[in-house]
Amino acid sequence: MRCAVLTVSDRASAGVYADEAGPIVERILLDAGHTIEARAVIPDEQDKIEHALRAWADERRADVIVATGGTGLGPRDVTPEAVRAVVEKEAPGIAEAMRAAGMQITPFAALSRQVAGARGNTLIVCVPGSPKAAAESLDAIIEILPHAVEMLRA
Repeated sequence: MRCAVLTVSDRASAGVYADEAGPIVERILLDAGHTIEARAVIPDEQDKIEHALRAWADERRADVIVATGGTGLGPRDVTPEAVRAVVEKEAPGIAEAMRAAGMQITPFAALSRQVAGARGNTLIVCVPGSPKAAAESLDAIIEILPHAVEMLRA
């Protein structure tokens, strides 16, 4: 599968600190045999998130887009709203699976607002910005991603 990784972080995009979650997401996807077609780090701004998701999906650059960061309850956490604004069909079971897996590790997983859905033939998934939580979330769904992409192509 062709994948894209979007890191949403004010501080990482400003160079205050290095993006750690994005490279972890990328490694998990590569280890599963997929390719990375696009990669970006942008601030927590809904219009910028939506623009990146639309561009990557509509230009068919990615079968799967994983956005990491901005899924919490903070005032700047708007990734779920951006994903909902661009997807045509939500896939709540994917988000539920990620949260359920996280809840096996920490009760704080209940505070994450992961969202997943399809825009055209592209599956868009958002995972937390914490490197550990991003990895745990993606690990929980990595096996079902190829089948989801097959369903979208049908």
